Amino acid sequence: MDVGQLKAFLAVAQELHFGRAAEQLHMAQPPLSRIIKQLESELGTRLLDRNTRSVKLTSTGQALIGPATEVLDALRRAEEAVRSADNGEAGLVRIAFAGVSTHQLVARLARQVKSNRPRIQLELSSQNFAQPAMKKLVQGETDIALGRWDVIPAEVSSRVVMRDSLVIAMPDTHALAGARRLAMRRLAGEAFISLTPFEGAVLPDRLRRLAHANDFVADVVQLAPDTQTALALVSAEVGCHLTLASVAQNATDPHVVFVPLEDSTADVDLRAAWRRDDTSPALKAVLDEVVSLDEASGD
Repeated sequence: MDVGQLKAFLAVAQELHFGRAAEQLHMAQPPLSRIIKQLESELGTRLLDRNTRSVKLTSTGQALIGPATEVLDALRRAEEAVRSADNGEAGLVRIAFAGVSTHQLVARLARQVKSNRPRIQLELSSQNFAQPAMKKLVQGETDIALGRWDVIPAEVSSRVVMRDSLVIAMPDTHALAGARRLAMRRLAGEAFISLTPFEGAVLPDRLRRLAHANDFVADVVQLAPDTQTALALVSAEVGCHLTLASVAQNATDPHVVFVPLEDSTADVDLRAAWRRDDTSPALKAVLDEVVSLDEASGD
């Protein structure tokens, strides 16, 4: 039994007329009759009672209608799934993102993909730092990494998806908390809270660079495992913390204020990264959605 036989049988079962069924199938009547006879021979039973005046389904023919319809429906769904995967309308895309500053973008992206490409499934995984996300990407454990890196491996492509800048988080009781902007030199001698200087971590590197450019060494009084902890320590008046403008946009603690820095340094923009050899249509579709988010934000 094959798909062609099932299509022929269902056409005859619907029309109960070989001539009309042949027209529906765009074929001549004699080949259609041969197909039905071959199917009956393979099944070892008669599916149709026919004479020169009428065609009727036998009980076994009636029983075959449901299963035959299910088979053809499953085939159509399979063909549709393949076409959808080929054109990027369906598939699984894994995204590893790093840091609280990415959360808002990831949420917007997930909502947009769900709305515009509902047959693409996103698998999201949060990392404390960007370097583990890049490692997962290179090892093929994720399809897109979102983070900040000073070095991008040769086998990886990337693009900026959100412009960002550096700010100083400080307690609202700090003498400089009311400043509109700050020069890094004014923070010489201040106590700093730093993120753990994990390999490739951008913010500890920028703190070191900025302090060095202003002829001092930052007095790091405490290391924090993540941004939320660092901001909690700032709120507790343990010290100041160098962080990102995007973090400030998501912060809710009224006892922490964020003052932009005047000093310039290497960029801290958020990037999307993916493997150059990954030709998945679903990946391309999601990257297109990421780009549209960036363009909509006016960056």
